[in-house]
Amino acid sequence: LQKVQRSGNPWGLPAGERFHWAGDLDVPTVKTNPDFEVLYWIGCSASYDRRIQNVAHSVVKLLDLAGVNYATLGPEERCTGEFARRMGDEFLFQEAAIQNVETLKKYDVKTIITHCPHCLNSLSRDYPQFGGEYVVQHHSQFLSDLVAAGKIQIDGSARDVADGSITYHDPCYLARVNGISEEPRQLVQLAAGIGSLTEMDRNRCETSCCGAGGGRMWFDDEPEKRVGTSRVQEALDTKANIVAVSCPFCLTMMKDGVAAKTDQVVVKDVAEILVESLDRSDVE
Repeated sequence: LQKVQRSGNPWGLPAGERFHWAGDLDVPTVKTNPDFEVLYWIGCSASYDRRIQNVAHSVVKLLDLAGVNYATLGPEERCTGEFARRMGDEFLFQEAAIQNVETLKKYDVKTIITHCPHCLNSLSRDYPQFGGEYVVQHHSQFLSDLVAAGKIQIDGSARDVADGSITYHDPCYLARVNGISEEPRQLVQLAAGIGSLTEMDRNRCETSCCGAGGGRMWFDDEPEKRVGTSRVQEALDTKANIVAVSCPFCLTMMKDGVAAKTDQVVVKDVAEILVESLDRSDVE
């Protein structure tokens, strides 16, 4: 909480490094592309966590491939404050929300996409209390629309995503809170092939938490003692080779939990799986 107040992110890393995730990618910002139609909200995890940065890289590649007129806030973005409100620090949350709303207002933002369900929930449900009214979509929804419109062509011959099956873990803030469960499944099945998806017993709005919600992402629990231990085992019980997720917190928690038990299963975001299913010449 103190790190968010000081640096605008829960890692306490320099605000000036927030856009370093883009690396060599030519990622447009609200300054370089002022006539953008869609704002891509990156969030703190993809800005500072090297593993999650690949999720943002995948989304950018797909947006570029589809010819979407988008932009990011670049170094002007900061934490939404979502977990601060859930942990009870309402002052810090409101401070972050008011600052972000002012920034979004300055650039006349109307439509936002984000790969983080926690950011999505704050931007769509909390921010209207502070004058921030936006159309907010999860990246799985936006990408599903692009596929349906034919703007992203999936080449079946390029599929090498899974040697066996995939199981999909529904994030709480996506499925339980916001009722979004089918779009990420559609992407997984399109990318890896119909019939490749093996469901866990608890799925969709009956999903089980990965253990990171409500601020627990920042608790220093050992992987085997985390709230989501049973969920990790449930995923492994499906015998799937890949655990697909659509939340950066879920990716971190499931990845750590799986790694503590086996090195034969990988955890990937749906955007990463989609990129891997495409013709390499399209996304390089």
